[in-house]
Amino acid sequence: MRKEDILIAVIDGQGGGMGRALVEMAKRTVPDLHVRALGTNALATGAMLKAGADDGATGEGAVVYSAARAHILLGPVGILTPNGLLGEVTPAMAAAVGGSDAVKILLPSQRCSIRLAVSGPQTLQAALEEAGRLLREETERLMALRGEYFEKFSNIILDNRI
Repeated sequence: MRKEDILIAVIDGQGGGMGRALVEMAKRTVPDLHVRALGTNALATGAMLKAGADDGATGEGAVVYSAARAHILLGPVGILTPNGLLGEVTPAMAAAVGGSDAVKILLPSQRCSIRLAVSGPQTLQAALEEAGRLLREETERLMALRGEYFEKFSNIILDNRI
């Protein structure tokens, strides 16, 4: 799998500030990745597109559709909660994100009433740096898995031809 074949979906709502920061981080960390902005509203989608997302869409249908197709999902932890982000995350959106096979890299947020048992509060910048490290790690893992699959598949084809 080439890096550009990996779909990263960034989901955010409200003003799209956290999503904007995640798009910028993703493009800086692994520039060849395809980053899709998924906003719960047009303002959030627009902010992520301005930050450099390759494409974007807005609303429940867009989130449900893309969550099922993405390899990695990025966003605030509230995207897992029905009625999260001040009610902008619908139950269908939360179910699609939670049920997706994609790796989820989520940032903590003080606004969603979810407390994570980690070593104390950290700045948004520290959380973004950790998210970048995890994104790089997951991208490398996905590429290695796809490479192993291709190698095995190629060997099967070659063995059957001989």
